[in-house]
Amino acid sequence: MNVSFRLNGKAVDLVDVSATTTLLDWLRIDAGLTGTKEGCNEGDCGACSVMITDDSGAKALNACILFLGQLDGKAIRTVEGIAAPDGTPHPVQSEMIKHHGSQCGFCTPGFVVSMATAHLNGATDHDTQLAGNLCRCTGYAPIVRAAKAAETAAIPDHMHDVPHLSAGKSGAVDHPTSLNNFANWYADNPDTTLIAGATDVGLWVTKQFRDLGKTAFLNRIPELSGISIDDTHIHIGAMTTLTDLEVAIEQFHPSFAALIRRYGSTQVRNAATIGGNIANGSPIGDGSPALIALDATLHLQHGTTKRDVPLADFFVEYGKQDRKSGELLTGVSIPKGADHLHCYKLSKRFDQDISAVCGCLWIEVEHDRVKAARLAFGGMAGTPKRATSAEAALVGHDWSESTIRQSMEALRQDFTPLTDMRASADYRMQTAQNMLLRVWHEKQWHLTSVHAVTS
Repeated sequence: MNVSFRLNGKAVDLVDVSATTTLLDWLRIDAGLTGTKEGCNEGDCGACSVMITDDSGAKALNACILFLGQLDGKAIRTVEGIAAPDGTPHPVQSEMIKHHGSQCGFCTPGFVVSMATAHLNGATDHDTQLAGNLCRCTGYAPIVRAAKAAETAAIPDHMHDVPHLSAGKSGAVDHPTSLNNFANWYADNPDTTLIAGATDVGLWVTKQFRDLGKTAFLNRIPELSGISIDDTHIHIGAMTTLTDLEVAIEQFHPSFAALIRRYGSTQVRNAATIGGNIANGSPIGDGSPALIALDATLHLQHGTTKRDVPLADFFVEYGKQDRKSGELLTGVSIPKGADHLHCYKLSKRFDQDISAVCGCLWIEVEHDRVKAARLAFGGMAGTPKRATSAEAALVGHDWSESTIRQSMEALRQDFTPLTDMRASADYRMQTAQNMLLRVWHEKQWHLTSVHAVTS
């Protein structure tokens, strides 16, 4: 594959490189830029953070799970390019020094890049912006103080990168640009590894050392990206990032947006796509329970044939989906309407952790009776799944704590959870039941979130 991009302000053209070489490896081994560090090599610690700019703006991403094939036509800025060309430190670098934000220093390059990207974008929610950067030394306080101190400083001119006009050769295999053309090709080549954000596939390379064989990067197919809203539905392209989805869904379903905020880190959400989150079929993927509770419909395409499938029916069993060989997930739609959604993520850490249980509960109450209910859970079975027995115990009954407790008991008929390293089966069942009770309290306007409790 041929790949062209701009690196710290200079054009780079790579010829016949492996599409699945990670940016981190290329920077450290081939480019000699060793400021970008390798820590976890799986997108958790943020030591490898870089700034990537394309037509949608600048984002902090993890270089360790970012393939060269994803970078064609973009601009990259590493920690070596954060200071001005004449050596003048970036404001966040100066403030890191003043506020003693660096101790051992290993994490510092990643923090500086994340902070500089946030500074460029005017983002001042520093706890969120830095949640994907791990520091064992400072306790974060001096780093956050440095970020706050730099908020009002002028953005250095050199930070305004522009995407690079690609000189690389795009084709149906490596960089498809037409959905219909690619769908026809993929139907005939179903053994191809499709790469969206690579936040999952990247680990197949960095942790499992797999050869992905034939690959196709989907980031250049415009029909797969973006969100459109009409009178009846919200249509979400499969390549829409979780960052973009969080912003768009906030006005319709703020609880879903709050759930997305806890998905991975800023760097991960900037890369991860909703299509990838669904298509990997994980029983603990946080997107699917919310979308199932919202009565979402998936859009699939095999060659020229298109079909729609309710997301609740898409997951057949662990590792098996209602998707034909060579069939492409193109998007997902959810009906517009009043918001009755409550999403809860249970994990050991608030930020950047995998759910032990994810519960997304749609309960519509009319005239003090439950009119409709869709209860979807992740982490309770081999797939994200609706709790139909618990739903039946709600619908048509009085809206009362007694009804809720009957539904809680009925939940035992829907799931037989497993015990693993994240939680015991009993703990999963009890906490899933308590999520139903939490909806009852929230609908009575009782505070249930520890983040809302004040002294």
